Amino acid sequence: MTLQVNQQRLKSDIETLAAIGREPDHGIYRMAFSPGDVAGRDWFKQQLSDAGLEIYEDGAANIHGRLAWDETKASVMTGSHLDTVPGAGHLDGALGVLTGLECLRRIKEANIPLQRPLEVVAFSDEEGRFGGMLGSQAITGRLTPESIHKAIDLDGIRLTEAMQACGYDAMAALHARRQPDSIHAYVELHIEQGPILDQMGFSVGVVDAIAGLFKWDVSLIGTPNHAGTTPMHMRNDAFAGLAEFHTQIQRLLDENGSERSVATIGRVSLFPGAANVVPGRVDFSLEVRDTEQRVLDELQGVCRRALSAIARRRNLMFEFKVLSEIAPVKCSNGLVDQIKDVAETLKIPSLRMASGAAHDAQMLAGITRAAMVFVPSKDGRSHSAAEWTDMRDIEKGANVLLNTLVRLAGEGK
Repeated sequence: MTLQVNQQRLKSDIETLAAIGREPDHGIYRMAFSPGDVAGRDWFKQQLSDAGLEIYEDGAANIHGRLAWDETKASVMTGSHLDTVPGAGHLDGALGVLTGLECLRRIKEANIPLQRPLEVVAFSDEEGRFGGMLGSQAITGRLTPESIHKAIDLDGIRLTEAMQACGYDAMAALHARRQPDSIHAYVELHIEQGPILDQMGFSVGVVDAIAGLFKWDVSLIGTPNHAGTTPMHMRNDAFAGLAEFHTQIQRLLDENGSERSVATIGRVSLFPGAANVVPGRVDFSLEVRDTEQRVLDELQGVCRRALSAIARRRNLMFEFKVLSEIAPVKCSNGLVDQIKDVAETLKIPSLRMASGAAHDAQMLAGITRAAMVFVPSKDGRSHSAAEWTDMRDIEKGANVLLNTLVRLAGEGK
């Protein structure tokens, strides 16, 4: 027996939530613990109540909707996040929460017998107003009192202050930790946020790995000098060093990376930044992602050696600071196979693929079996008001999630 989601009800939920936090520029502003986020959370809790699901809010302000809850049994969990980046689209995170809600409603309506309880979770601050993935880090035991006290947003507002203004005690997030044996499996539906499914014509992607990354703040330091009187061969031009390194990136990836490796220089600052002065210093960001830690380690080494060699040749100083390192995650092969099998049963072609973006599933994979279902992003657009996924693709992805959850919740010990 296969179930189908109520497409019109899901569509209505998506449209209703999309109006919460939307501003005149058409972007959505539901940053974590902002008024828009609080309004979205209140609306979601009302939907859970209307559906007859048990509501539980843990110390990290994660909202759990539970069906057939029995704390003596490991649950099958799905979900994502309701918070957004500033000026966001309407699907990133929200789609995973709303499809999870719809799945639990359909299972309840169909009176499907369950061996395991089900829960849909709206995780707090996935988008990083205060660092990112607060809710899923709390559930997986990755928070410390120090990390909570130090969490601060770009405007200088502390996490403790923002949560207190919403009626929460931030330190209670330390008590949201779940034991690994309390979660049987975690499956998250999400828009791809990239162009692969859209360009290849697939409605569903099955994620087998989530990329890790390293992010550096890099400086090349030369000598500022007069642009008219300093011959080209006598310059210690810092920007020329960056330009040379950028031309080498593709070669470094080809020789030392994998087909899933990507590298980005997304921010550049030149000093002194005048049209008639040879740049004496360039500061830039370097972010590299891959799904294998071995590959990331190799790429760190070759990037460092390449920059050092360029600096020596051009008489520059090379400095860098590690801003962040996130380990890649392998999804559960058994879970990936189950999702693929469900898609085949529903006659929905699917593509096995990696996620280049971080998700709550990356945290959950540390304590339980985890995998993801992707649906296409039109033209690969995300984190903008242009974010869009065809409702037919959403319905197919939701049906894959629904029937996967039914299978998992029917599994015995």
